[in-house]
Amino acid sequence: MRIDKFLKVCRLIKRRETAKELCDDKDVFINGKAAKPMTEIKPGDELVLFLGKHKITAKILEVRPFAKKEEAAKMFEITGDEFVEREENLQ
Repeated sequence: MRIDKFLKVCRLIKRRETAKELCDDKDVFINGKAAKPMTEIKPGDELVLFLGKHKITAKILEVRPFAKKEEAAKMFEITGDEFVEREENLQ
């Protein structure tokens, strides 16, 4: 499944377009590499998501094309949530 769709289905991001923009801005990393919106993910991958000054680290547990609210929370496990200052010109 594409990372932009996963972020919407698991409800970490409200809209798929917003998830796409985060990927384009290099605010989403999969296994340490910047993710493009079409990057494929699988269970076991490590997800790092920068939302403003939040750095959210999560492990992907399962991938589903659709999920109810109760099921969405079981698709990932938050392993870290911290405040960080980021440099503007990340490579």
